[in-house]
Amino acid sequence: MEPAWFKSSYSSGEPGSDCVEVAATPSVVHVRDSKDTSRPALTLGRGAWAEFVAGAGE
Repeated sequence: MEPAWFKSSYSSGEPGSDCVEVAATPSVVHVRDSKDTSRPALTLGRGAWAEFVAGAGE
């Protein structure tokens, strides 16, 4: 089953704007470029994702 993808709340939706989408499963978080969803997603463990999000808020 394909995980549900969610676009960043910071996305403006304007053409050419940079944005990411994330999809979570019980064990990993997938991250992809919302403008090119055919490319492979980056897959992170939940711990690595939590560290990334905590660091992004600093």
